[in-house]
Amino acid sequence: MTALPKGRLLAIDHGERRIGLAVSDPLGIIASPAGFVERRAGKRLPIAELVRRAEALEVQGFVVGLPLDGDGNETPRTAEARQIAAELVRRTGLPARLVDERFTAAAALRTVRTLGGSTRDRKGDVDAMAATILLQHALSLPDAE
Repeated sequence: MTALPKGRLLAIDHGERRIGLAVSDPLGIIASPAGFVERRAGKRLPIAELVRRAEALEVQGFVVGLPLDGDGNETPRTAEARQIAAELVRRTGLPARLVDERFTAAAALRTVRTLGGSTRDRKGDVDAMAATILLQHALSLPDAE
């Protein structure tokens, strides 16, 4: 598994319609939502937009959510996550770490509801929160697993 560099990281929680984003502080301690990128049906992955966001945020690396099923097995979307990570590494030269994203969406929905919010018309916010949960989890992982 790729070790995460010290510094600001961008987390990517990709879905069929949106890609949730989160960024860590420069010390790599706290994750915060960083918006989302809309995906257009039938179009290529928006890698160029992810690279632009990474450059604007001055990140040192990426955390890409790895969609596994409930038993930890790969899913059809797992290959797409691996493709995103590989393409980000190729285009930026920055490291990327794949991290199990099971249950991040459910945790994000719970968080929004607990804070008294409605998830209606806020799907992008929920996706960004899922990326934040993913990144906070990744920041707590040891560098080598």
